[in-house]
Amino acid sequence: MASLLTHSLISVSNTRTQSCFIKQNKLGVFGFQYNNTGHVNLPKRRGTCLCAAAVDEQAPAFQFPDLSKDHTLKSLKFKLLSAVSGLNRGLAASEEDLQKADSAAKEIEDFGGPVDLSADLDKLQGRWKLIYSSAFSSRTLGGSRPGPPTGRLLPITLGQVFQRIDILSKDFDNIVELELGAPWPLQPVEVTATLAHKFEIIGSSTIKIIFEKTTVKTTGNLSQLPPLEIPQLPEQFRPTTNRGSGDFEVTYLDSDLRITRGDRGELRVFVVS
Repeated sequence: MASLLTHSLISVSNTRTQSCFIKQNKLGVFGFQYNNTGHVNLPKRRGTCLCAAAVDEQAPAFQFPDLSKDHTLKSLKFKLLSAVSGLNRGLAASEEDLQKADSAAKEIEDFGGPVDLSADLDKLQGRWKLIYSSAFSSRTLGGSRPGPPTGRLLPITLGQVFQRIDILSKDFDNIVELELGAPWPLQPVEVTATLAHKFEIIGSSTIKIIFEKTTVKTTGNLSQLPPLEIPQLPEQFRPTTNRGSGDFEVTYLDSDLRITRGDRGELRVFVVS
């Protein structure tokens, strides 16, 4: 009881004083009783000139949040988002744009420090929207790996790209919205391709994904059609590398932003969706 509530007295000449009770609340902050003039009511005690409270040594000390650090992080995030905006997720990025985006991402990575997914695994959970990929500057959907080109060779328009991560089932799905051109007078076909993977954590910040299957679902006017699972090539015809699996490092992660670096140097920026 003495550690939670202490009644102290102080000597104040020619002044009528009242009892002062100082009480520790749950945050470790002390509450005082104030008089009508806005001064603390301090009780009377001979030979004493301070008001103190016995505090439980087990109670954590209250610390005010570092507002300057929070402001710096917001500024760095704004700088990165500004650097990648208007680049059509990287498809329209020039060499100068790539350098600006990479520099802005490195500032956040350095500010945040090393990522430990064993402690922050729950932050991976959910649906993430890709807002930038340096790999798309190659003008193919596969980035630095082989992939269907965008442009005149194939009438493919890239829509939104998402990653859906379930930390309990270890599901890791890349979801890509596409518009496939068709000869006149047919309308373009809108589809959503889901590349299903399983994932595992390697070390403190590396994620390895293992490809399982690809499912294509028509949307728009043809949304009533059932999804189609794309069959894999027979084992003997599959390439020895790049079977849809790979690994990447999570270089920054919080509740609304994720930055990753691929095994071939691709920079990708995601925001929570």
